[in-house]
Amino acid sequence: MLTRRQLARRIDHTLLKPEAGETQIRLLVAEALQYQFASVCVNPRWVKLAGSLVAVAGVGREVMAQDARTVVCACVGFPFGAASGASKAFEARECIGDGAEEIDMVIFLPAVIAGDLATARADVQAVVEAARATRKGIVVKVILETALLTAEQIALGCRAAGEAGSDFVKTSTGFHPAGGASVEAVRLLKAHASGIRVKAAGGIRDASTARAMLEAGADRLGCSASVAIVESWGGA
Repeated sequence: MLTRRQLARRIDHTLLKPEAGETQIRLLVAEALQYQFASVCVNPRWVKLAGSLVAVAGVGREVMAQDARTVVCACVGFPFGAASGASKAFEARECIGDGAEEIDMVIFLPAVIAGDLATARADVQAVVEAARATRKGIVVKVILETALLTAEQIALGCRAAGEAGSDFVKTSTGFHPAGGASVEAVRLLKAHASGIRVKAAGGIRDASTARAMLEAGADRLGCSASVAIVESWGGA
């Protein structure tokens, strides 16, 4: 069983509500640094503030090991994925310039639903190439909105994400009325991800749900209830 610290290193501490303001973002970053979550996941408008807070927290400290750093994750094309690939690429470059080290992008869902692999792949590739040209080592996660998709469509989305060079496939934005993450969706992503990692997000509000997602194969969790989940986790 994971320790609390190991669990925290698998969590993107997330605040994407459109009404969230500076006070809430500052609290999010403070909590992420305290618990050493993998990242703070925010909308593009807040990347620069979150990045500056993370940087200030590291001043005067020895260089932290990679497994102890909290980075900034920015959502691109969020929450619909309906912008052009060029628009998403521009947004990714801007976020990276503001301090993001991870990008969560929403894929162009109509292409996935239609079985149009080439268009879905090109959409992801535009962001991956722009991100990596801006900063080497950027992690790109591709949101598929799995509650909306059939098993065949999920498989196609995973293929598009993998062939485009992304690092993760992700279940959900958490904003679609079809629903968020499910154990079955995580299993399907794991089966079709072809070696890239899986992030479960959307509706993970307690330790038992987090545990189920991890057992199903999730490598990372996106949570807004991160502190409560870690605090209620068994073990040290």
